[in-house]
Amino acid sequence: MESRRSHVDRHPMLYRDEARPGVAPGSVPSAGTMFAALYGELVPHAWRDPKLGHDAYSLFYHRSIAMGWLDDRGAGGDFKDRMLRAPGLWGMNDAGWDHPLAVPGLVSWFQVGVSAVPGDRPLPVQPFLRCALDATARAGALDLSAVQVLLPVQGLDPASRPPYAPVPAIGTVGWFGERDPGSRTTVEVDISSGRDSSILGATQQLSEHLADLGRDVFMCRSREVVGRDVIPDPPLADSFWNGPPLHGVVLRGELVEWSHDVIGWLAEVVADSAALLGVRTPLLLTLTRT
Repeated sequence: MESRRSHVDRHPMLYRDEARPGVAPGSVPSAGTMFAALYGELVPHAWRDPKLGHDAYSLFYHRSIAMGWLDDRGAGGDFKDRMLRAPGLWGMNDAGWDHPLAVPGLVSWFQVGVSAVPGDRPLPVQPFLRCALDATARAGALDLSAVQVLLPVQGLDPASRPPYAPVPAIGTVGWFGERDPGSRTTVEVDISSGRDSSILGATQQLSEHLADLGRDVFMCRSREVVGRDVIPDPPLADSFWNGPPLHGVVLRGELVEWSHDVIGWLAEVVADSAALLGVRTPLLLTLTRT
């Protein structure tokens, strides 16, 4: 399988600077780093040669370009006057099929520097997970059991939200209206603020926000304040996100369906709701199908 380094060496104009924890490469205004880890079982495609196929980084990059979501304004290289630059939702940072800090079940992971979020738009978790899952699907058939997402809540400014869109993702809730009732899935939603305890003070209001705003997508049945013994460790160094996951809450309930759209939408609502409630630290969100 082609390594990320060899791909960068062969295509230097396509990539930004080397990834740095917590810092989006380049000088383009950024909301912070977003990270996703996909867990489950991957059955490799029989026709695919892993030694010759693209790596996770390359697949995610090309999918981001194809969807028009890659921000390449901060790309490196010596041919800036020859390149057409375009704003987008994120800049490339890193990705892989495995990770030295991974727990069993990790299938793939992806890391980007999120571009500054417009006042009337949500953190782009839905498109981010779309690219992550599409890239993974190129390697094999995925039975997804859990998703972890690092949400750069500190990069969201509640004061910039217009009165009609304090939580912008709510405007798209109608997309989930017509769904097979049999697709409802029981889940656990773990939300951790790491060493920062701010999530604890926002727990009740956050669950009420979700009940009021997202009940047609996520029906919360119970909530519980938890510590590190419950929240799974992400494949990230603690210094990357203010870890370890010492302070958190678990919400148990039902999603309207188990899909990247629903998971991403819920993550967007959690991020903006937490920011409105005064949380100013990255949040680690883990959704597990139960």
